Amino acid sequence: MRELLRTNDPVTLSWIDALLREAGIGCVILDAHTSIVEGSIGAIPRRIMVAHEDWQRARDLVAAAAPAELP
Repeated sequence: MRELLRTNDPVTLSWIDALLREAGIGCVILDAHTSIVEGSIGAIPRRIMVAHEDWQRARDLVAAAAPAELP
């Protein structure tokens, strides 16, 4: 798996998850439970991970939809 994006914004997480799944790209959100344990103060961003073979397509899809979301 390869990291696509890190964010603490739950709306962005949900939107990218839906965008990728609609395109047939599976993703996993890591660190969701860790960020809850630390009190959701934003110290630990959640990571959106995709398969290596889907990374470029996922990046292109997110960049076309919202270029400001990617580093």
